[in-house]
Amino acid sequence: MSAGHDHSHAGHHHHDHAPKLDHLNTAFIVGIILNSIFIIVEVIAGLTTHSLSLLTDAGHNLSDVASLALALLAFKLTKVSANSKYTYGYKRSTIIVSFFNALILFVAVGFILYEAVVRFMNPEVVSGGTMAWVAFIGIAINGFTAWLFVKDKDKDLNVKGAYLHMAVDAIVSFGVVVSGLIIYFTKIYWIDSVVSVIIGIVILRGTWSLLKDSLRLEMDGVPAEMDLEKIKAELMKGKGVVDVHHMHVWALSTTENALTAHLVINPESITDFDNIKHDLRHRLEHLDINHSTFEPEFADENCKQPECL
Repeated sequence: MSAGHDHSHAGHHHHDHAPKLDHLNTAFIVGIILNSIFIIVEVIAGLTTHSLSLLTDAGHNLSDVASLALALLAFKLTKVSANSKYTYGYKRSTIIVSFFNALILFVAVGFILYEAVVRFMNPEVVSGGTMAWVAFIGIAINGFTAWLFVKDKDKDLNVKGAYLHMAVDAIVSFGVVVSGLIIYFTKIYWIDSVVSVIIGIVILRGTWSLLKDSLRLEMDGVPAEMDLEKIKAELMKGKGVVDVHHMHVWALSTTENALTAHLVINPESITDFDNIKHDLRHRLEHLDINHSTFEPEFADENCKQPECL
């Protein structure tokens, strides 16, 4: 006979590993403003110098501004209270946005590579000096914006996506500076295409992990940093717990994880289940699991669910 479910939500506990919205809110807003200004500069410079490279990069930067805006919106939505239709609130929006941002990066790479081939087949005479100066400004802006996210990039996939977008732009801008200088001194215009291909390969290498990790969370897979054996071992330390099965771990958002599990309890300990669950909840918080749901079972009871058979 099952003793029912217990829902133990520990959302009121704050951990140092979780990025703080206030800090990131400023980073996102600064990044959006700086990159919007730079887009205008690139478009004006691209039109006046007939530089396809600058106009292409301006379009790529526009997609980055949209990505930063989406990431900021996702973090705002995590603060919206749960309701009868969304009982966990809108926390999952951060996972959706991180996956979408990874896709945007891949599309951007495809566009860069396509433009590289077009430029290689039909090289245009451009002002290498102007390209280099404008791109140098881009390195400063994108590099600074990436720096705003660097300390939180390994703590949250959404922040990692924003960081990658800005770091990628800084790399692209560096490539344009190199291309511009080579063109200025040698007049070898196809070098711009070669540099673009190299940049595209670098971006793909950095973006793959973001796409893979965000897709895993989209599919309710176990977060990469979670060790199921370690979690089970910690649950087995609970008073009266003789076995753990039907255990599931998944991500509610890019910073919060959840767990459900059946706990097989000694009959003499079942009356102390409130204390057992509070102890286990505390243990799980140290393993970055913020929401836990336990179903207790007697040691002589057979679990009838398919996962237990």
